[in-house]
Amino acid sequence: MSEAGRRSTARPTAVGRAVDAWLTHLDVERGVSANTLAAYRRDLGRWQAFLATEEVGRPEDVTSAHVTEFLTRLREGDDEHRPLAASSAARTLVAVRGLHRFLALEGVLDADPARDVAPPRTPDRLPKAIPLGDVERLLEAVSLGDTPVSLRDRALLEVLYGTGARISEAVGLDVDDLDDDASVVRLRGKGGKERIVPLGSYAGRALETWLVRGRPELAAAGRGTPAVFLGVRGARMSRQSAWAVLRAGAERADLSGHVSPHTLRHSFATHLLEGGADVRVVQELLGHASVTTTQIYTRVTVQQLREVYAHSHPRAR
Repeated sequence: MSEAGRRSTARPTAVGRAVDAWLTHLDVERGVSANTLAAYRRDLGRWQAFLATEEVGRPEDVTSAHVTEFLTRLREGDDEHRPLAASSAARTLVAVRGLHRFLALEGVLDADPARDVAPPRTPDRLPKAIPLGDVERLLEAVSLGDTPVSLRDRALLEVLYGTGARISEAVGLDVDDLDDDASVVRLRGKGGKERIVPLGSYAGRALETWLVRGRPELAAAGRGTPAVFLGVRGARMSRQSAWAVLRAGAERADLSGHVSPHTLRHSFATHLLEGGADVRVVQELLGHASVTTTQIYTRVTVQQLREVYAHSHPRAR
């Protein structure tokens, strides 16, 4: 059952029914991912709880003052919730704005009460990339031994770094998503959008070794699945298990700081741009809908150039 299809047995208010209608629209008409729907449902659950304290049960009774007060409570906290960072508060407000924009477009509301309530500004955060040497240390740290699990772990991280895939895209891979010589992979991104990404020779060899020498042994423990990456019981590997592989590898490689699956994605993009790749090519490889999203990586490389210049040029300081 889809996320939007999971219905609570206790949604007595018109606001609750409106939330369900919007999530169903996002699920069926827009193809929004289950993870995004779940996040929206959590955020709107807090919005409904707030409206209940204000004795507001109908979308028609919501005013811009309610939305503004809700945002204030998100930032300042209340008896039940800690204050949220600007980024988290902005994400929650996005869900509230999306709901009421939908209701206005559907004619349920004469006007959108959330339209003029702006989300808090969040500081620009440059993606964190790690140097190529650290990536290589990480990959070596997960390839110790010749067991099916070690072969899988090496292939998983090689695919994450070699394609810039999100972790959900990597664990969602099926065998049919690979071409015959494991040189190209089909990834399914946000909203079910597909893209074709080439596999480098390192990732291709690691993946082929896993498929030939490691996967059959783990697959024998399960009931049969088309998934590329399997857990020890033969079922599709979970996002949490893949995360644990990366975390364990980072610890063994003695990498300081926070290393996440998105770190490899950021490193993939940054290293491509540093190597001279066109930003629009990187956009296609990452599956970004807009090149504006990809262009933030160019700021990373410029920042690194400034650091090198400051330390190297005799008249930089």
